[in-house]
Amino acid sequence: MSLTLDTYRLLGRSGLRVSPLALGTATFGTDWGWGAEKDEARKLFDTYVERGGNFVDTAPTYTNGSSERLLGEFARDHRDSLVLATKYTTLRRPGDPNSGGPHRKNLFASVEDSLRQLNTDYLDLLYLHVWDFTTPVEEILRGLDDLVRGGKVLYVAMSNVPAWEVARMQAIADLRGWSPLVALQIEYNLLKRDGERDLIPMARAMGLGVTPYSPLAGGLLTGKYSRADLTAANAGPGTRKSFNAGLGMVTERSLAVAEVVTEVAAELDRTPAQVGLAWTLRNPDVTAPIIGARTPAQLEDNLGALEVGFTASQLARLEEVSAIDLGYPHAGLAGAHLRTVTRGDLRIEARR
Repeated sequence: MSLTLDTYRLLGRSGLRVSPLALGTATFGTDWGWGAEKDEARKLFDTYVERGGNFVDTAPTYTNGSSERLLGEFARDHRDSLVLATKYTTLRRPGDPNSGGPHRKNLFASVEDSLRQLNTDYLDLLYLHVWDFTTPVEEILRGLDDLVRGGKVLYVAMSNVPAWEVARMQAIADLRGWSPLVALQIEYNLLKRDGERDLIPMARAMGLGVTPYSPLAGGLLTGKYSRADLTAANAGPGTRKSFNAGLGMVTERSLAVAEVVTEVAAELDRTPAQVGLAWTLRNPDVTAPIIGARTPAQLEDNLGALEVGFTASQLARLEEVSAIDLGYPHAGLAGAHLRTVTRGDLRIEARR
């Protein structure tokens, strides 16, 4: 496999062309204690765009708003050639119950805030960021459709939402002639393959392009972690390592997966980060993983994933060490017994 940032892909069942790697901007600004200062963030943006990248991802509350503001400044001279994606639902003002959530009031207010911070008249792609089980799906879909009809948003999408809710919304949008969902942003990487149970198959069936965030599991797949990092105390306060340890991400299993990634990287003369990203990229249901580099060197390293290819043996080792239990009914449906009782010895090729 060998790709470039200007080898564009269609996003879901839309005609929108996006790069195979999206630039995540949660690292733009140091408000969270780690990230890139303005000049470094500018270098990240310029490098990505100069290499042909056009798909940039942000959110109104990333780095307390610095992400959108910096991106708006950097994108000023490139606006029409970029696909800017942002989100809504995370709480914008602590203590104000209507400044968060997926309901209509927050939807419209959040979009207006993003338009101001990004210094633009329209958003190319708007994700519902976090599901909260409080707002009727019809209210959400109608609000999103109104924004599309008004020209403030071009395409709409979902993130961190149960598969059955997304499928229901897509069906309702189709039946009522409302703007369809075109993308699904989920956490997906070699350490977090839960999306393979329902979310990714649902996205395939319902016409949504998958745009995984945290494709390197917050840095755990970069080869920089050891068993000394199993506790937050050993990672040091105020660092990404302590953040990951505090979330319970640094485990014996994650370190075991990272070890195989490092082994494969050595065999390919690549970096572990490139191997982790390339594994996600090769999934035909994935449109564009979102990379979140903090330095220009990290970004250059990440972009090298576009050139990585695997042997069958290497893929098998990565799949085996990172495998998850598909659970009921998926494990049974994929097993030999149920295949035998439904197909016998017939050979039937399923269409993707």
